[in-house]
This record gives sequence, C-alpha cells and structure tokens, in this order.
Amino acid sequence: MTHELIFATNNLHKLSEIQSIVGKNFTIKSLQEIGCTEDIPETAPTLEGNALLKAQYIYDRFGKNCFADDTGLEVEALDGRPGVFSARYATDGHDFEANIDKVLEELTGVENRKARFRTVIALILDGSVRYFEGIVNGEIISERKGIKGFGYDPVFLPDGYEQTFAEMPLDEKNKISHRARAVSKLVEFLNLKI
Repeated sequence: MTHELIFATNNLHKLSEIQSIVGKNFTIKSLQEIGCTEDIPETAPTLEGNALLKAQYIYDRFGKNCFADDTGLEVEALDGRPGVFSARYATDGHDFEANIDKVLEELTGVENRKARFRTVIALILDGSVRYFEGIVNGEIISERKGIKGFGYDPVFLPDGYEQTFAEMPLDEKNKISHRARAVSKLVEFLNLKI
C-alpha cells in the first residue's frame, strides 16, 4: 500500500530529490497536484518556523498529511547569513545567480569560508507536528563549479569531497545532502507508522 503525503512545494528539483529518497512506500504530491496555487508566506525568523508555517497552511486548508521544509546556507564568517533568507538574499525573487554573487562578494578576502547547509522539515501527521533536521558541513569556494543541482550548489564544497554539489550526480548528492539527511530521518519515522 502506498501512502500519500503532500510536500508543500512547487520546486520540482526538491520534489524529485525527495521522491527518490523516500522510495515506493510513499507517493509525494506537490502543491500544484492538489490544486494549491497560493504563495504560502514564509515570514518566520527561523527555518523551523517557516517549515511549520507552510505545512500548517496546507494541513488547515486541505486536511491532508503533509510536510514542508526550509533550508538555509549558513556561512560562519557571515554570522550565519544568508540563513533563513537564502532564497531571497540578493533580491526578493529566487535569483540564485545574484544570491551566489552576493555571498562571494561578501567573502572576498575572507579566509574562513566554513559553511553548512541546514534543512528543517516540519511534518504534520494526523494533526501532530514533528521536526527533522539535516546538516552538511563544508565550505564556500571562490568560483562556481558544476551545472547540476540548484541554489548555492555550484559554490558549496562538502567536507571530505572534491566536487561541489553542482558537480555531483544526483544520486551521490542524495546520499550526503542536508535534505537527504533530514528526509531519511522523516522516512525512518514514517516507516515506523506504516
């Protein structure tokens, strides 16, 4: 039996990444697939808060079990920025080229380039809320490398690897990414429920 979960996103990159991690026991549906066209506000000051805002919005309006995530790139030398503002760091839109340019500019001449990607998932299952966190540590390199992935992937080099997230095949990235780590905790929890 396949269980249906709504993922509060229209980001097809994220959707395919997560569907490949959760496997065949779950069917993940996007907002578009359930007819949700509203732009869900992300106004909380934390990743946890934004993930819950999105999941709660879907649960309240559609009454379906769902989850939402929020991810931030946290750069040590920038006091954790861009963090919760990662998608809209340079502009109001999701202009990742401009966002990368801004981070690289702010790190010009900075030796400490330590950074981490952190994903928080808020799951609402039959009305109760659970959180799952995934972190991958690494560093920001000085120029883009690779064309796969999205967001800050071309400048993020995970610890212990010689390729950026944007240079890695998706299946390799899925094994080590922040989202993969949070999702595997989510899946572990869900598998206990079925």
